[in-house]
Amino acid sequence: MNIHGPATSPTLYFIGVTTGKSSIMKVFPAWANHLGLKDAVIKGIDFNLHDDPAAYRKAVEFIRDDPLSMGALVTTHKIDLFHACKDLFDVIDPHATLMDETSCISKRAGKVICHAKDPISSGLSIDGFLGEDYFAENDADLFSMGAGGSTIALTWHLMRKNRGKNVPSRIVVTNRSQHRLDEIRRIHEQVETEVPVEYLLAEHPQDNDRVLATLRPGSLVINATGLGKDAPGSPLTDAGVFPKRAVAWDLNYRGDLVFLDQARRQSADRSLQVEDGWSYFIHGWTQVIAEVFDVAIPTSGPSFEAISEIAIKAAGR
Repeated sequence: MNIHGPATSPTLYFIGVTTGKSSIMKVFPAWANHLGLKDAVIKGIDFNLHDDPAAYRKAVEFIRDDPLSMGALVTTHKIDLFHACKDLFDVIDPHATLMDETSCISKRAGKVICHAKDPISSGLSIDGFLGEDYFAENDADLFSMGAGGSTIALTWHLMRKNRGKNVPSRIVVTNRSQHRLDEIRRIHEQVETEVPVEYLLAEHPQDNDRVLATLRPGSLVINATGLGKDAPGSPLTDAGVFPKRAVAWDLNYRGDLVFLDQARRQSADRSLQVEDGWSYFIHGWTQVIAEVFDVAIPTSGPSFEAISEIAIKAAGR
């Protein structure tokens, strides 16, 4: 754990794998200036994938006990950190309880609070690039590769019965290990839904190629595995064929992005809409910053567009 002594100014931590490579390291100072977060800084804490639970606990205890450590955003380790540190939180919000994950840590009045912000940020991202009535207007499936916290959040957003007809025709979730599939199935069983869901073990990219071939035109296909950022590669092979008019969404915006390259090569012939993870990045970080620093950040409109433009310029996109 790469924390070097107590914070000397209000500090937001980024708990991930390769945090130093993230655009947030350039974007946060610009946002902090825009939002009036005086002297606020960001620091990364890198862990190995599925790291020692004691390491996660040490980080949360440090944030809890250090006065100027304001909170954290958690990626990649959301589920593992929650399981390791659940007893360290004074308050766990309803989304975090349902989804068994921590994507945000904040502090209020001496209490350490665990949040799951992904259901909100992923929903804002999806509705932003699909439009709010996409599934009501298209007989389309949802195929998410990877059964971690992001897939839990985005499937929750799209499958709920209170969305009426605006739900996928079916949902398919694949993962390389069975225990993650068992966990997401358990969580889905607590969600009121009529959408059929398939949970498939996909130990090899060819397994995902086979699922791809069964999807309806217009389906939403998501790389939620971390491949292309946290580890090299793609969950698909180059032989995988996207359905016509599919939307290919990679939750990553940086890294090798092999999945996006595969989709872009087929975009003209298959009439694909190809989306990277930039809007997810914006919504994910602004939701956490608003919570940690107790500031109001809009999710749409001119003020949000200004926030987005600041990020684009700071990141050099």
